[in-house]
Amino acid sequence: MKRLPTWREMHMDTTPEVEAIQFAFYRSAPTWKKLKMMSDLNRSMRTLAMSGMRKRHPNATPEELRYRLAELLYGSEIAEKMCSVAVDKGGQKSE
Repeated sequence: MKRLPTWREMHMDTTPEVEAIQFAFYRSAPTWKKLKMMSDLNRSMRTLAMSGMRKRHPNATPEELRYRLAELLYGSEIAEKMCSVAVDKGGQKSE
């Protein structure tokens, strides 16, 4: 199994001084602020993922795109339970 990168390897462009400031902020931030930051990050991730889905599947309906996002995030089995539209591996819509 491939080793995951360390924090330092992923943030080589951040100086230790700035990193200390960031960690101090994260430690001192109230819980509501941390939850808000995570919610905003999740919303941004979903927006970017949907943008990529639209680009890869320009003729897909909004329902198909939602299914594809659910499949990406949760897997086929859960996506099929969540969505009324399923998409086969060939990209064709199936009801």
